Amino acid sequence: MKKKNKTLSILLFLFFAVVVLITMLPLILLLASSFRPGSDLMRFGLNFDIDWTMANLDNYKLLFSGQNNYFNWYKNSLLITVIQVVLALFLSACVGYGFAMYDFRFKNLAFACVLVVMMIPTEVIILPLYRLIIGMGIMDNMWGIMLPYIVAPMLIFFFRQYLSGISKEFLDAARVDGCTEYGIFFRIMLPLMKPSFAAMGIYQGMSSWNNFLWPMIVMRTQSKITLPVGLQSLMSPYGNNYDILIAGSCFAIIPILILFVCFQSYFIEGMTAGGVKG
Repeated sequence: MKKKNKTLSILLFLFFAVVVLITMLPLILLLASSFRPGSDLMRFGLNFDIDWTMANLDNYKLLFSGQNNYFNWYKNSLLITVIQVVLALFLSACVGYGFAMYDFRFKNLAFACVLVVMMIPTEVIILPLYRLIIGMGIMDNMWGIMLPYIVAPMLIFFFRQYLSGISKEFLDAARVDGCTEYGIFFRIMLPLMKPSFAAMGIYQGMSSWNNFLWPMIVMRTQSKITLPVGLQSLMSPYGNNYDILIAGSCFAIIPILILFVCFQSYFIEGMTAGGVKG
């Protein structure tokens, strides 16, 4: 039996090692290609047939030379992502908390509306959103990008489901001790919600950082566009700046890696943590 279990463990290890390798191949290819000359990339494209004698750091030198708007785009994306994630987590947590812990008229109907909105692709409502943003006068402004996403139906649904697993006895005990409703949320519920904040922080951070279509529609000034839009602008019928594109794409992955590394312990905890059921 022990020998059989050991063999099974080895097979599982080999299987997952192959899965990890296949998953990492695009990243490895991207990183390796970032050391190739731009002319070489234009001629042969991305492939593993790399002449390492021609490998150099010229692409990264060009990226850091300041001859392009790359780090301005990077700053724009970073600022929008941080503000959007903080606002989306807080506001969506408030709404999810209300759905999970309080009973009010038309509660189920309101939550059904949240589910319906969650199932509608953003592309379907782009035109009315565009008209709304124009009417509010926030075109070519970072708030025009963030406003439609700061209360996210997906986050509301997740927080509501997470908080439904926490006993309402916490609230009753706090009220008996004289704690206000705001005090209950900020002093008791928020600490219990750390794993859910970590999980949704990673999800919302990736969505905001990689958002392409809506920022491309809203922003019109070259210096205000976000990183995905800026990288796409490097590809044109008049020339393809692979030098900055490939090296810049490597740097674009860094914030998401940092986000996951910082919150992975809470994220893993969120897979198993729950509340005390009454």
